Amino acid sequence: MTTPTGTIWSLLLSACRVHKNVDLAEKVASKIFEVDPENIGARVLLSNIYANEGRWKEVAKVRMTMRNMGIRKNPACSWIEVKNKIHTFIADDEINNALCELQEKMELAGYVADTSEVLHDVDDEQKKYLLYGHSERRAIAFGIMSTPAGTTIRVIKNIRICVDCHTAIKLISKIVGREIVVRDNSRFHHFRDGECSCGEYW
Repeated sequence: MTTPTGTIWSLLLSACRVHKNVDLAEKVASKIFEVDPENIGARVLLSNIYANEGRWKEVAKVRMTMRNMGIRKNPACSWIEVKNKIHTFIADDEINNALCELQEKMELAGYVADTSEVLHDVDDEQKKYLLYGHSERRAIAFGIMSTPAGTTIRVIKNIRICVDCHTAIKLISKIVGREIVVRDNSRFHHFRDGECSCGEYW
């Protein structure tokens, strides 16, 4: 019988997040850390599992452990190419007017923010603000401003796109009449007319 690898344990940890099984997540995480003590992804995922349950002390403990070990999560980052030049957007960029206008159009079309994956101990309005600033939305807004109408917008993101951004980009593709392709670290998402090629699975 072969010993499960860190990758197998990580898949199980992801399933624990989906099914909100904190007890099993803790056991699985300990197995991952035995094999790979500096696994940033597993520590971040465990922190997110705790945050989903409002267990902020455990979140702080995981983050402190990461700091003490000298490891840190890479900031979310997205890239878009316009006129043969690569532009980079991070989640902390200053929001621009185009993104605000796009947000207003989305809300008029019925968009309601899904803050369930904003894993910070802040109020709902602050959670919405954090969502609006996600790097892929900034990259898409820049692409809309910088390219002719009808041009396909292609964005690359270094981490998984969140549920709310996925919903938002579907709506954006319909509002602006553009095809939008987002490549995250799991798969390609091809948004067109308010639908995504992934069929809501990612």
